[in-house]
Amino acid sequence: MRAVVQRVSDATVSIQAGDSSVLTGSIPNGLLVYLGVGKNDTEKDAEYLADKIANLRIFMDSDEKMNLSLLEMGLPALVVSQFTLFADARKGRRPSWSAAADNETAFALYEHFCNELEKKGVAVQTGKFREIMKVRYTNEGPITILLDSEKTF
Repeated sequence: MRAVVQRVSDATVSIQAGDSSVLTGSIPNGLLVYLGVGKNDTEKDAEYLADKIANLRIFMDSDEKMNLSLLEMGLPALVVSQFTLFADARKGRRPSWSAAADNETAFALYEHFCNELEKKGVAVQTGKFREIMKVRYTNEGPITILLDSEKTF
């Protein structure tokens, strides 16, 4: 399982519904998490990343040192599914998605990840699985962290 984690001062996600756009998630500040599920991922991967992200110390303390976590700050997360995190573009010009989980597995693990964050006390907003989404945000810092449950980076 892979995640791109961004510290944000605001973030929204919406989907297109006919001629209009429908807001599905919004946070005033906190973390924007793009989550990709791989075909070999399990609930343990979701639990590992939920714990890592909830406790990742990337918020400023009173000394302006990145020393506080999402949980310590009491901030929310906006979680957006993103199978493209498993793109393999090493050959040719069109990425391969063969390492991404099938839709049923990905959806179940995406939901499990969100539930695990909520169990830890993080308020979670989401996009809509398998929909084309528009994400708008202000990256604070900018702080962007790449995480992988297999610890490949």
